[in-house]
Amino acid sequence: MTHHPDSSLGELLTALKARNYRFVTPTPATHARIVARPDRREARSLADVLGWSLPFAPDLLDADIRRLLDAAGALEEAEGGLLRSCYRVSSLHDQLYIHSAFPTDAEDSVFFGPDSYRFADAIVAELEGCPRRHGAQIVDIGTGAGVGAIVTATRCPDASVVMTDVNPRALRLARINARAAGVEAQPLLGADLTGVEGEIDVALANPPYIIDEAGRTYRDGGGMHGGEVSLDMARMALPRLAPGGRFLLYTGSAIVRGEDELHQALIALAGDHGMSLRYREIDPDVFGEELETEAYADVDRIALVTAVVTRPD
Repeated sequence: MTHHPDSSLGELLTALKARNYRFVTPTPATHARIVARPDRREARSLADVLGWSLPFAPDLLDADIRRLLDAAGALEEAEGGLLRSCYRVSSLHDQLYIHSAFPTDAEDSVFFGPDSYRFADAIVAELEGCPRRHGAQIVDIGTGAGVGAIVTATRCPDASVVMTDVNPRALRLARINARAAGVEAQPLLGADLTGVEGEIDVALANPPYIIDEAGRTYRDGGGMHGGEVSLDMARMALPRLAPGGRFLLYTGSAIVRGEDELHQALIALAGDHGMSLRYREIDPDVFGEELETEAYADVDRIALVTAVVTRPD
């Protein structure tokens, strides 16, 4: 029987869970350093294949895993008669997530990394109090691999969950990840919230926040030294919040001569809508290598921040 590629990828996640597969995805810079080591030229384990994206000998994997990868069309030829997976699989909390293989050079790459873990932890901390409104709706804006939607749905099972993205490939993998996690979430292709019906109780966003010279959607945060996409997501989410609703933003913000432009813009935006803002730095200095580029010539540092905007009841 021929399986649909999506079904095969879903079965792959199930099979990997049964094998207690684990892989924590590092930053792209760390990943590149590791796979450049002489002893990492060829895969020796399942994590080397599906985590480190190393080429592997055809007989390395067990028959079931190899069959599922073949059925999903997830293998490509590498040099020396070796094979390479087109996907990575990472573990976060109790779930597995399939996403793009390293390196993520393509414009439609589906990214997963350290920000995914921090975003998930921020959601868990914020959703100790799930929305109580009957028919509550949670929207993960720019869902990527589906982390926000899945983490939220497992903690607030009575809410309906929508995951949006401009990248069809991201929505495809998010849907596969959600099904494998036993989560019902509605995928919605689009750059705004016009396709979301009704009020939103919790809107989530983990947007790109770095200026990307290649303009890759998953990485480029636009103007404001990478803060523009974050602010745009806030602008679209706040008018849609239900009474007592919240917008949770995890992102990065460039600090220029001691000033946080994104923070100031969010203060003004929240005030315009009569809403309250909680904002804090959770890491004062990330992606320091970006400061060597022309686009960041006037930037002191890039901080990781969380912002929660709440509409009054």
